[in-house]
Formats: sequence, structure tokens, C-alpha cells
Amino acid sequence: MNLENLNFAFFGTSEFAVKILEKLIENGYIPSLVITVPDKSKGRKMILTPTPIKVLAQKQNLKTTQPEKLNSDIQCPSGNFDLFIVADYGKIIPKSVLNLPKYGTINVHPSLLPKFRGPSPIQSFILSREKETGVTIMLMDEQVDHGQILTQQQCQCFALTLPKMEERLAELGGEMLVEVIPKWINGEIKAQEQNHELATFTKKIAKEDGLVNLEKDNPEIIYRKFLAFQPWPGVYYFIKKDEKDMRVIITDAELKDGKLEIKRIKPEGKNEMDFDIFSKSLGDK
Repeated sequence: MNLENLNFAFFGTSEFAVKILEKLIENGYIPSLVITVPDKSKGRKMILTPTPIKVLAQKQNLKTTQPEKLNSDIQCPSGNFDLFIVADYGKIIPKSVLNLPKYGTINVHPSLLPKFRGPSPIQSFILSREKETGVTIMLMDEQVDHGQILTQQQCQCFALTLPKMEERLAELGGEMLVEVIPKWINGEIKAQEQNHELATFTKKIAKEDGLVNLEKDNPEIIYRKFLAFQPWPGVYYFIKKDEKDMRVIITDAELKDGKLEIKRIKPEGKNEMDFDIFSKSLGDK
């Protein structure tokens, strides 16, 4: 088929999805429809905020929809859908929707499947002692990250914070998509079943996951959490001050010779400061 006339919908929400859609647009792949989650209230003032992918779609004058619940009523603005592309959409897509396009639904997943299936593959990789990760382009089915693999590529990512690793993997994923789409449409790629016996699974990150104990926890584990939990939930610990628990957020740290070196922190209710200055202020009291 003429790929210039490819009718596809792009499902995405986060900055990871933004990088991938930008790469597609740069290479002439313009979605007929962008599907993202509804706007959410954020901040202390609970201001209704659009998703990053919606912001990009509006800048590009792309048709956008934000359904509370997905169903097979999704309509293509110009004919029938040929393909769906999914990148960190954030909602379960039912089988009835996945099977709508002629060439199915493909997903960009930031891990080397079947490892790190689920909602937090990048964070889980950072927390693990695995030395290699990458990106998988797969054909989606109704199970989470279970579908057949179209292609994979490794990426060397060491000692990077979550945002930096997301950016690198998204860049790689976008480049891979640009190569995969025409080959998949033209029948030049054969989907391969995953080895499900090797599957590992991740969980949704909670605020409590950022809590550490500087005296008891392994320094390497604290540092990995620092890298993995940027910008949310962050890594924090509690100290006693004026007979109350004060939360202290670690904002800058590194691991040297197996020891954690904390450089900057943000005490609860105060501005960010050097860790040494904060420690001395506690010692003076």
C-alpha cells in the first residue's frame, strides 16, 4: 500500500509517547487520530491539565479524542484504520479495539520483553542489577505485554535518571518504529512468539516506594531508587525535629566506591540546600 495514505491512530499520554510521536511526524507519519486519557487536575490548585501528548497534538493540529472508556466505536476521520500504534497510553485496550485496524495494533515497550512486563519497566530495570535493556516493538494482544515480537534493540543505559533513560529509549523506539511500519505493512516481518517462561513482571510505583532508611538500607539500593524515582515519587527519609517527623527529599546524590554521597536535599517546608549545611544545622542543636 501507499504509506503516505496510511490511516493510523496513535495512543499515548506521557513524555515518552511525545518523543515517539515527534519522531513519526518528522518522518512523514501523520496520525489520522490521536487518542489519549482525559485531562487531570494537578497541583495544589487542582488545575485541569492536558496530557503531554494532547499538547503536542494541538500544536500539530491533529484530531484528538480523550475517551473515559475505550470501545469499538472509534471512528477514523478518513476511511478505515490501517494500524494502531500505542506508546505508554496508560489504559487497558480491549481486544475489540485492538483488532479494529487491518494490520493490527503495535506497541512500543521500553524493555527487552519478556522481561519487565507491566506499568514500570524502566524504573524496574534501574532498580534491578540487570546490565542490559532496550526497546521492543510488538503486536498487541489482550494480555499485558504478552504479544508477538516484531523487533527488539538493545540500549546501553547506565547510571541514568528515569527522565534521561526514558528520553533515550523513546528516541530509540521512534527510530525503530519508522523502520518497522513499512516492513510490517508490506509483509517483510514475521511476528515471533515471546518465551513466556522467561517473563518478569513490574508493579505500579507508589509514593511509599521512595522511602529509604539511610542507616539500614544498602547504599546501592538507595542510589538506584534515587535514579528510578525521579521526578516522582522521589527518594526521601525522615528525621526527628522538634519531636516531629520531618521528611527530607534527596535531590542530588551519587555512588562512590560503594558509598552513597548525598549532595543536595530539600527538607519539608524549606528550600533545597546542600546536605552538609543541613547536617551541620542539625548538629548544632
